[in-house]
Amino acid sequence: MSPLTPLVEATDTSAFGGKAASLGIAARAGLPVPAGFALAVDAVEAVIRADPDVLSTLHAACAGVYPRAVRSSAVGEDSGAASFAGAHRTVLGVCRPEAVVAAVRDVHASGAAAGARAYRSRLGLGPCRMGVVIQDLVPAEVAGVLFTRDPVTGAAERVVEASWGLGEAVVAGLVVPDRYRLDTCGQVIERSSGEKDLALRARPGGTEQVAIAGPAVHTPCLNDEQLAALHALAEACDIVYESREHDIEFAVFDGTVFLLQRRPITGG
Repeated sequence: MSPLTPLVEATDTSAFGGKAASLGIAARAGLPVPAGFALAVDAVEAVIRADPDVLSTLHAACAGVYPRAVRSSAVGEDSGAASFAGAHRTVLGVCRPEAVVAAVRDVHASGAAAGARAYRSRLGLGPCRMGVVIQDLVPAEVAGVLFTRDPVTGAAERVVEASWGLGEAVVAGLVVPDRYRLDTCGQVIERSSGEKDLALRARPGGTEQVAIAGPAVHTPCLNDEQLAALHALAEACDIVYESREHDIEFAVFDGTVFLLQRRPITGG
């Protein structure tokens, strides 16, 4: 059996972790998930051991020169009880097979980082069992997060935070993002322009911060058509996940809104 499983076939959260299994659900439903595959916990451990067969397969699968995103998918991550948002590593813009292997090792090591261990301890969880997701990197023009319930007030409305470039700029707090509020029918309630003075862009072998100047710093990065597409994505997730509680990371490129990850809204 290949150590690399197409995302559409990643079904077992105990083997692949929460992020991979959640993306697998979306992929099987035809939602706009970037192409990629999952490494189960056992396969990640084989990479750490430098198993030659697993490394050979991974090198062959990642032989192209286009950039990839390597993301954590620990067992228990992106669950209803624990999000692990920001606790584990994401490595973007990985181009060469050997760099993919190094990124998998970095993601695995992040499970033992002090912050991740403290988070697991606070929730009473056992040792980290790390799966990994490897996907084509969307060269996002705009990206961000979408909550289908206000995570602060609990109001039944959609809250969108977005900025130029890759979504890590929003997730890591590198900018003050634009903020949009929509009602449950998709009507815009409020728009608030942020301070988007930099964008994170993919470059060969990684990412770089690009300065944003002039009107674009305060120009809204999402238009009505894109907000409508995000509302439609949230409605599709309502059906696919049989829930109305979603914390979604998205990217917009060439007229398409991509689903990068979906987790339940949690308090932790």
